Amino acid sequence: MKNVRWLLGCWIVFLGIARFSLGETPPIGANDIVLGMSTALSGPAVDLGTNMRTGVLAALEEANRAGGIQGRKFRLIALDDGYEPAKTGPNMRTLIGDNRVLAVVGNVGTPTAVAAVPIAIEGKMPFYGAFTGAGVLRKTPPDHDVVNYRASYAQETGAMVDALIEKAHLTPNQIAFFTQRDAYGDAGFAGGVAALKRHGLVDANAVAHVRYERNTVAVEKPLSDLLLLKDPPRAVIMVGAYAPCASFIQLAKQNELDAIFLNVSFVGSESLAKALGSAGDGVIVTQTVPHFESDLPIAREYKSAMAAMGKDVSPTFGSMEGYVSTRLLLLALSRNQGPLTRESVIQSLEQVGKVDLGLGTELELSPTQHQASHTVWPTVIRGGKVVPFRWEELSISNGIAHD
Repeated sequence: MKNVRWLLGCWIVFLGIARFSLGETPPIGANDIVLGMSTALSGPAVDLGTNMRTGVLAALEEANRAGGIQGRKFRLIALDDGYEPAKTGPNMRTLIGDNRVLAVVGNVGTPTAVAAVPIAIEGKMPFYGAFTGAGVLRKTPPDHDVVNYRASYAQETGAMVDALIEKAHLTPNQIAFFTQRDAYGDAGFAGGVAALKRHGLVDANAVAHVRYERNTVAVEKPLSDLLLLKDPPRAVIMVGAYAPCASFIQLAKQNELDAIFLNVSFVGSESLAKALGSAGDGVIVTQTVPHFESDLPIAREYKSAMAAMGKDVSPTFGSMEGYVSTRLLLLALSRNQGPLTRESVIQSLEQVGKVDLGLGTELELSPTQHQASHTVWPTVIRGGKVVPFRWEELSISNGIAHD
């Protein structure tokens, strides 16, 4: 019997070594600080989910190399929802039911957030740093358990509208919207319409608005609806995922729609640029973090953290957002003086106040302010790369000024 037990023990050890040699995450220890995530690790939005997870892990591994917090290391449990709300709900209940999980961080998407937020609130689970700018996460007063890093979609589309009217000298009726037919698209459209009303729009029904179905690239009908307008738009604000947005832009250019194309950050800039190829020149994307190639301290620290992961990963705006938002969370947790609990996570975040993480703009959190950043950074695709852009470069004659 002793020999059998000895052989069984050896076999278990061997299996453990084999698992780690294949790159699996080491098992969670009893003293680890465990964070959870429900994100798209499969399906058409997989790039968005994997990038966000990579950025969160880069920040956590950086913290672990520095000794963690209170002598404890961080671990992340990431569950796949494929960017489908029907899968997000069960994932959230699993994470809430696991008493090891301290907070849910970096979930991806608006329709999935619509499913996740009520469950988080019901379970008193901190819901932090979601990769979405939707208003459902930005109530006044804020939901106690929901805290955001990034600027809202209303701020992104508002910046676009302001620039198109003030810099490119377009009128509100020359701006159209192409959006995903769900809460994500609706949030972006609502923000854009609110901005247009600030510039004199009276009737929201007069705004050209076409939509496509989530997780599809069925864009032919929406495009034809715009092309058949008596006066086709001079600019199209896009609130969608990279594949359908790329298909729409390519077909629009093939059909000689002379317009400026602008995308919100969630599109996935690098994936969009790759999908567009040569058709990408001049396409604008707003960001909620500065360019990772900038000389800002946070950009240098992000790239260093990514390199230290020892994996074949390239910098992206999505992973940089995951890194920056997690850095802010870690700062809040490092200031916590008592035991780390789900409630103390929220209290620590609310006590952050104003802080400079090296983004070139100040962040702020408080009991009444649950969105840390309100800054939007514009970028543009040139030569297949996403590069910094200034709104002043907008030109009515050719869409934007090229180098």
